Amino acid sequence: MNKPRVLLADDHQILIEGLKGLLEPEFELLPTVSDGRALVQQAMNLRPDIIIADISMPLLNGLEAARQILKDRPGQRIVFLTMHSDVAYAAEAFRAGASGFILKKSAAGELVTAIREVLKGGVYVTPPVAKAMMRDSLLGRPPGPADPATALTSRQREVLQLVAEGHSIKEIGNILNVSPKTVEFHKYRVMEQLDLRTTAELTQYAVKHGIVQPN
Repeated sequence: MNKPRVLLADDHQILIEGLKGLLEPEFELLPTVSDGRALVQQAMNLRPDIIIADISMPLLNGLEAARQILKDRPGQRIVFLTMHSDVAYAAEAFRAGASGFILKKSAAGELVTAIREVLKGGVYVTPPVAKAMMRDSLLGRPPGPADPATALTSRQREVLQLVAEGHSIKEIGNILNVSPKTVEFHKYRVMEQLDLRTTAELTQYAVKHGIVQPN
């Protein structure tokens, strides 16, 4: 019987090695990736049974990577393994199409169970976050507003992250294979739609909303 094929995506190599030790007895591990752009490419090339990804990754965050993957592979199962315990992040993950949400500190005890559940067609949410989501639901609280950046186009969100990471306009053009003028236009539209006046404000916005990690 073939083992389920798992694609791991995280930019922390120590964590990746730990996950390999946890999963290798039961699952076939595909070559790992460390940024969201590589994740999208490998997901299309390798067609894994399940993806385990961080939310905060360089070049393209996990949420945006998931949106791009699911656009072409709507049945792809994705579990986010993250340090973000806020209910708003979980809500955004599921809006992006995730099937699971686990905290990194709980991975040793929950990840294998979560993968099994998701592969059966279920959904898994790490218990502390699930309880918080249920509490908010019972109290009539919304699960957290959608990030205004989700109203941007996919290319605009890519530019937002790359600018916030400190890449120059020329570098972003090379990464996205577009002209510097096109990058400048997308940056202008992002700042206009999010009501941001400076690149510093754009960076602060990206950090606040978990699009990039603080330096």
